[in-house]
Formats: sequence, C-alpha cells, structure tokens
Amino acid sequence: MKWFEVWQQAWRLAAAAALGIPSWLLAGIMLPPEHAAEAGSWFATGDPLVALGCLIALLRRQRFPLAVATVVATASTASTLATGAALLALCSLSTRRRPLEIGVVVVAYVAASQTAVELYPIEMPSASTWLLLASSALTAGTAVAVGAAIGARRAEVLSLRERAESAEREQAARAAQARAVERNRIAREMHDVLAHRISLVAMQAGVLDHRRDLSAEENQVLIRGIADGSQQALEELRDVLGVLRAEDVPEPPQPSLDPIPELVADARASGLDVALTTAVPGEPSDAIGRTCYRIVQEGLTNAAKHAPGAHVRVAVEGEPGADMRISVRNSAATTTTARPPTSGFGLLGLTERISLAGGELSHRPTSDGGYVLTARLPWPRHDHEKRA
Repeated sequence: MKWFEVWQQAWRLAAAAALGIPSWLLAGIMLPPEHAAEAGSWFATGDPLVALGCLIALLRRQRFPLAVATVVATASTASTLATGAALLALCSLSTRRRPLEIGVVVVAYVAASQTAVELYPIEMPSASTWLLLASSALTAGTAVAVGAAIGARRAEVLSLRERAESAEREQAARAAQARAVERNRIAREMHDVLAHRISLVAMQAGVLDHRRDLSAEENQVLIRGIADGSQQALEELRDVLGVLRAEDVPEPPQPSLDPIPELVADARASGLDVALTTAVPGEPSDAIGRTCYRIVQEGLTNAAKHAPGAHVRVAVEGEPGADMRISVRNSAATTTTARPPTSGFGLLGLTERISLAGGELSHRPTSDGGYVLTARLPWPRHDHEKRA
C-alpha cells in the first residue's frame, strides 16, 4: 500500500474516533453520581474497547462494505464512542449508492443509537427521546448524503478516465492505421516506379549474360539500355523519396492513358517483344487513365520477369458509358535466364487500385504456357462529358 493511502486511511479513522468523542463525553457528564461507580467501569474500559474494535473492523470496509457497516452499526449499541465509526461505515457504504444496503444500515444505526441510551442509567424526559431519534436520523442522513456525493464524484472521475483512455486508444489505433496506410502507399509507389524499370534492366542483363551469339553492336545496345534504365530508375527513386520526405514538395505528375505507347516503346527498346492495340474513343478521367497505365505497366513488368523472350500483346479498349478493358497476354518464355526476385506487392497493390476504382482484375496461366492479365474498369459517360 502506498504511503498516501496509509495516510488517508489513518486520517479517516482518526476523524471517526474524534467524531465519537463528544457523544462519549456527554454520556459521562450526564451519568448520575449515584450510578457513576456502577457504570464507570464500562464507561472507562468497555466502551473504548468496543469503539477500538469497530475502528479495526473499518480497515476491511472496502472489501466487505455491507458486512462491516452492519457489524459496526450494531456494535455501536454497546459503545457511544463508536458513533463516529458507525457514521464512517455508513458513509463508506453510501458511496456504492445501493438504496437497499443503505436502508438496512441506517435502520441498524438509528436503532443502535436508541438502544445505547439504555447502556447508562441516564434519566431523560420523554421529549428527549424524539429529539435523540431525530438527531440520529439527521446524522445518518448527512452521512448518506456525503457518501452518495463522494460515490457520484468517483463515478464521474472514473467515467472521464475511461473516456480519456478510450480516446487515447482510438488515437493510437488511428495513428497505427495511418502508419499502415502510409507504409502501403510507400510500398506501392516504390513498386510502381521501380519494379518495371528494374525488371527491364534485369531482362537485358540476363540476355547479355546468356546470349553468346550477339554482335558487338547488339551488345552495345543492351549495355546502353542497362545504363539508361539504371539512371532512370535512380532518378525516379529520387523523385519518390523527395516527395515522401518533404510535405511541401508537390508530387510528380501521375501517369495517364496517353503515355502508354511510350511505356510500350520503352519496353520494346529494352528487348521485350510487345504489340499494342488501342481502341479508346475519347479521353477518360485521370483516375481511369492512371489505373490503366499501372495495369499495363504491371503486366509488362511480370512478362519481363517471368517470360523473357516471349511475345506480349497489350490491348486497351473501351468507350464512355461502358467499361474500359485492358489485357496483357504473353506467350511462354523462349529463353532461360535467372529470374529476379519478386516482391509480391505488384498484383496485390494493383488489385487494391482496381477495387477502389470499382473494377475487377483477373490473372491466370493460359493453355499454351503463357499468362494473361485482364482488368475491367467502369467508365461513366458523365466523366467523358465533363472532360469534353
């Protein structure tokens, strides 16, 4: 137990003892001289001992509030000095704010105060009996009111503490969710920016390592492609990190539908056999165009990783009011090279992008040993009308 709690407990017991002293002294003063010798022994020893036992019992009032309060209120019948202990027990019980328990102890206390008068042979007029009953009821009511107020205050403090803890937990959960979202965004951006470029570089390096029949000019083209791809990857990485580190730096322009031919041309220049077919009358929204670009980029990245030397067919078609359909299909690999490690974020992040756009993504192996990646994106007509 902490020192503060010990001091608080001692202070309350001392206050209870001091509260019973006036009643004890009053009983001694009103004791008739002819009965002083007869009742003096109990007044000097028995009464204080019973009060001391009540004070000791109060040490367990928090664990057994109803039992302790009932016992102390009943024991105060034999001790006027235990009146303060009975009031403290009643006050402590009232903090629980349970009317039935409080009523039982109040009745026991009032009855004990009336019975305690018979302990000493004090002659009192009949009117004093009602006055004693009223004072007992008043003191009991005061103890109950104080205890109920303390209980209400404790409940309010507990409620405020729970609300504060709940707010802290919610804030921590929101912060954790924000960190998770930010980590996913960083992973997605890093993958989108670097995976495609590094895959093409790895494919060119694999061809350069396994093809011994290439001419000097072809080797030079591959080496130049590796150097250019690595330089572009570094520049794109620098741009992404710059955006992530500085809040006031504007994000670089996001890709759209228009750069897809340039993306295919870069893949073709890196040695990937790619054919592009587009049939898009009009210009979709930036969100649809950006998602289409990422789908084609992921399809070309996977083809370069897993099917080196394969023929890749890219098709993008759609119209306003219908769906935008994108497919990236590659045949089986024709060369065997060391495949670069996969991150596992590509298709996962792509699925998330397409789901947010309200579309669907499917990918599966084909019967000829190749692979096909298809996606469908809704293209509302009003988006086209607004842009027009």
